Amino acid sequence: MLKMKPSCQRCADALRATGIAYICSFECSFCAKCATELGAVCPNCQGELVRRPTRERAPTQVVATTLWNAVSGIFK
Repeated sequence: MLKMKPSCQRCADALRATGIAYICSFECSFCAKCATELGAVCPNCQGELVRRPTRERAPTQVVATTLWNAVSGIFK
């Protein structure tokens, strides 16, 4: 599962799960301002910084919902 780091690794600004953030393939995380200033290149691995997907729900909610739907379907 993708790690949703809580702060920019360059300026330490908070990165919300539903906000805009950028990551490289090693999951280094940066705010939009820092990603732009870095030219969309990770300073740690020189990989491409791309927009990180947002996460609306906690992983436990997703698992619980998936399991509930599976169990409900089996016993109907």
